Amino acid sequence: MTISDQLEILKSLAVVDTALSGLLAELEAEGGALTAKKTQLEGLEAKVQRSEQSIGEMEHTRNELMLEIRQMSVQVSKSREKLSRCRTEREANAAQREVEELRKLYRDREVEIEKINALVEQARIEMEGTVKERDALRGELGESEGAVQTRLSELQAKTAQHQAEKDALVKGVKPQIFRRYEMIRKRRGSAVSAAIGSSCTECHIALPPMLFQQIMQAQEMIQCPSCNRILYYQEPSPTPPEGSTADSQPG
Repeated sequence: MTISDQLEILKSLAVVDTALSGLLAELEAEGGALTAKKTQLEGLEAKVQRSEQSIGEMEHTRNELMLEIRQMSVQVSKSREKLSRCRTEREANAAQREVEELRKLYRDREVEIEKINALVEQARIEMEGTVKERDALRGELGESEGAVQTRLSELQAKTAQHQAEKDALVKGVKPQIFRRYEMIRKRRGSAVSAAIGSSCTECHIALPPMLFQQIMQAQEMIQCPSCNRILYYQEPSPTPPEGSTADSQPG
């Protein structure tokens, strides 16, 4: 197989690789967006669960405090009754201190309950916002996931098709040439470039006349001295005469 034949295969390979790169980029973008939304939904679900757990714990604490208050209220009534039965000043002072301590504890518990009520209210408001965001995202996923999955399947099928085309083309390329091609492609994004009018069409460097002659002869694999891409000769497009137009009509 001649160098010219090898170059033709590399040109076809470059076209397939360009298509493959586009498909893989689209697959990554589409799949990444879907995965990101699912991850976001999982995060919102977990946040709602944490909020529900936190609210439940606060309400449990509040209920325990309210139970303590009811018990204290009974104790205060008993202490007042005890105070009314005191016969000595010493007994009265002790009973009065007991009543005052119970009242202080009662007020402290009321303050704690008020704080918990405020925290519960704030947590509920925040959770409602999270639930709305979660439900909206869940609905968005429900509407779009099927279409996205279909698109992903289409892209995967096209990718597999182009990969099969590439594999078939690679079989016609000498291993050392393909290794060089792949090394350049991974570094530059594309591995071949047309040489038109003594210039590399990728990096636009002016090629030395002798080198351009060698490219035209296609007797060896030549790389651009600037961008390192594999060069192949391509005739320039014919230029219409000055002053003429494509749609001009004879007078």
